[in-house]
Amino acid sequence: MAIWGLLHLVAAAALVLSCPLAPTSANLEGDALYALRRAVNDPKSVLQSWDPTLVDPCTWFHVTCDADNRVTRLDLGNANLSGSLVPELGKLERLQYLELYMNNLMGCIPKELGGLKSLVSLDLYHNNFSGAIPPSLSNLSNLKFLRLNGNRLTGRIPRELTELQNLKILDVSNNDLCGTFPTWGSFSKFSEESFKNNPRLEGPELMGFVRYDTRGSCK
Repeated sequence: MAIWGLLHLVAAAALVLSCPLAPTSANLEGDALYALRRAVNDPKSVLQSWDPTLVDPCTWFHVTCDADNRVTRLDLGNANLSGSLVPELGKLERLQYLELYMNNLMGCIPKELGGLKSLVSLDLYHNNFSGAIPPSLSNLSNLKFLRLNGNRLTGRIPRELTELQNLKILDVSNNDLCGTFPTWGSFSKFSEESFKNNPRLEGPELMGFVRYDTRGSCK
């Protein structure tokens, strides 16, 4: 009986080893942030504490977590970072503040940021982002602050963004956007200051007066 019991324990242990535990949320979020670290240049070593061998990223500088050890803030404004953002950031499901303003980041804004359902503030101003504003940002139903000014963004302003009912501040000025800008939905509260210094932006789109033409050459 003793031998049989021992064999049973060995078999059970082998079964456990053959079925590794699923990665925790903290591991997934740490992997996502470490992907960002690999994608950027960091001459001031502000990301030096971002050690992927740690259990979770809540001990890293510039990262704030909640009581469940889930990432809620990423504060990297004016950190002299260059490089690009990574789609893995979209995995930070409880992120509320993504502060990456006043760096030298470039490339497109990942459409995966539209998966950050808890996001309240998206501050990417004064970088070198290019390409279009992702329509997926319209999925950020809790978003209150969207500041994309001072980049090299092109194309039309996605009309889906007018559905962001909680949006209080919008700034897409000082880019290279084109076409017209909407004046309904959440955009009805914003003045032309939010859109200034886009040389190819023709002006407000007044419902019933100016037709929004998606077939034009605005890119």
